[in-house]
Amino acid sequence: MEPDVSSQGKVGVRTGLSLLFRTDPSVLGTDVAVVPVRIALVWIFAYYGAGKLFGWFNGPGIHRTAVFFSETAHLHPGGFFAVLGGVIEFGGAVALALGLMSRLAALALFGDQVIAMVTVSWAHGINSLSATPGYEFNVALAAMALVIVGLGAGRPSLDAVIGRRLRSSAPPVAPDAPGRAQLAHVGPGTA
Repeated sequence: MEPDVSSQGKVGVRTGLSLLFRTDPSVLGTDVAVVPVRIALVWIFAYYGAGKLFGWFNGPGIHRTAVFFSETAHLHPGGFFAVLGGVIEFGGAVALALGLMSRLAALALFGDQVIAMVTVSWAHGINSLSATPGYEFNVALAAMALVIVGLGAGRPSLDAVIGRRLRSSAPPVAPDAPGRAQLAHVGPGTA
């Protein structure tokens, strides 16, 4: 008896649709999502942070950033906030590049962008046609940072290596021991 071709076609369509509408994250799917987000954030924040701190890439350097922060962003003392912003951006980029303490770095970068929106770009709107940009870039960067806060850095990261080592060296928890919390099983390769 030959298989019914029409039922196989329906199964194929159903499988394809279930993959399309699937919402539970897979490890591979998470890696496919977070790695390009990490790369984009590293690229952008290394550029801006190094420009603030060191004047690289024709950036303003500490002094001009401090003046901008004092006069335009109304952040006082400007020098403190120039160093803080540069360290958050450049240090966050380095941390995300390595995948080390990624969630904390991404949370700091999210805060950096919220402060940038509140102090500078909000007044220009979301789609500024003037020479001064609006807050659309800040919103995109903040959202990307939240992806890393929520999902972590993925398997190609030092966070994943450290997480695997911590799980493998953790003492076993007796399932029936009174007063002890049960650990949820976390599969290999998850961070």
